[in-house]
Amino acid sequence: MTDDHPLSWRGLQATTSARIGLPRAGNTISGAAVREFQYAHVRARHAVSATLDTSLLNLPQPPITVESRARDREEYVRRPDLGRQLSGGSRESLPHGRHDVVFVIADGLSALAAQQQGPAVLAAVMPLLADWRIAPLVVAHRARVALGDEIATSLGARCVVMMIGERPGLRCAESMSLYMTWNPQIGMRDSGRNCISNIHGHGGLSAMTAANSLAWLLKTARMRNYSGVDLKDETCTIGQAVQPDSQKMLSDQSGK
Repeated sequence: MTDDHPLSWRGLQATTSARIGLPRAGNTISGAAVREFQYAHVRARHAVSATLDTSLLNLPQPPITVESRARDREEYVRRPDLGRQLSGGSRESLPHGRHDVVFVIADGLSALAAQQQGPAVLAAVMPLLADWRIAPLVVAHRARVALGDEIATSLGARCVVMMIGERPGLRCAESMSLYMTWNPQIGMRDSGRNCISNIHGHGGLSAMTAANSLAWLLKTARMRNYSGVDLKDETCTIGQAVQPDSQKMLSDQSGK
């Protein structure tokens, strides 16, 4: 297509981040497009292998640091089940109490996402929960979403919010999701969770927008005493947040 065509690639490219209408060189795409794709692939691979550096989180107070039963990143990727279980020493480091919610910053499949987006969302949502009993912040290494259930039960929290890195894509390797679970229990189904996804600084959901949606979900879950597919986020317009009906897609993104 040419640029003066009513359906030119330039016009379509403005509506999506997908790689469409790539320039060509002979019978293939241009070298620049190939190199850009290769660079995106390297960034995605790096995001999966990177580790979460707690010292760079810039948190107001030192967190409790826990680990899953996966011994390293390689085992974490190969054994998702181990990423859903706390190591023995980590379980003992969580003091039991009475809390309304515990926030967990977890590396997931993109430690870079949790490191960049987690503190910003946390800072935005805290002022919206002034009357909540908030447990000590937890940072989880080699974590899957369900690890939050064991963290919450160990701490005695009625709700857990997992702030976890999504599986990197070839457009963004630093996207984070929030998984909110009311009355978490070990072994519970993902249909009992609510998710807000695609939180990142490259055209994704902003930290403030995500925090506002999360605060509404938390307060509504406390009032109704449940979360999951029956709890819809009524504060957002289409395209600003993901509804719980998309649980399978969200599971794929975060690599649960």
